Amino acid sequence: MTSPNPYAIDADTLSGMKPIRQVVFALGSNLGDPLSNLQGAVSSLRDTPDVIVVDVSSVYETDAVGGPEDNPPFLNAVVLAETTLDETTLLERAQAIEDAYGRVRTEKWGPRTLDVDLVVVGNTVLERPDLTLPHPQAHKRAFVLVPWAEIEPAGEIAGHGNISDLLEQLDTSGVRRRDDLSLED
Repeated sequence: MTSPNPYAIDADTLSGMKPIRQVVFALGSNLGDPLSNLQGAVSSLRDTPDVIVVDVSSVYETDAVGGPEDNPPFLNAVVLAETTLDETTLLERAQAIEDAYGRVRTEKWGPRTLDVDLVVVGNTVLERPDLTLPHPQAHKRAFVLVPWAEIEPAGEIAGHGNISDLLEQLDTSGVRRRDDLSLED
């Protein structure tokens, strides 16, 4: 029997379709022009084929975690997006954006022009030498969870739980919303 709608999709015959998954990127910068660097990352993610930016958090200023004592404060934000891209492609894109903004990896937790961390990709859990999902420290980082909770309070980190619940266990005093700064989404 033929469908009366010639554009109807027969779900039983679909193949090769990729699921749309939510992805969360955490952005940080404390060298050069941090606000401009964050804006460049948001714009670059928006320009990525098969990535739809859904929301961008406010800008937060945060004390540096680890690294040298003279490490300046960071500006941070979180980007919520939807994508059909796989984890490896998303990681490569995040690293390409960092490279475009002069990211140099010389010192763990050191100052940087731009950090684009892949926090979660749907409910994917994986551990490879080049990528661990969810991000292995995200559930402990107020500078990730505070901006994320602003735009998605019901967000989840697989294996760790709801971000709002996780935030209740963290000291958030070092995370300050900067209402005088904003990113165009």
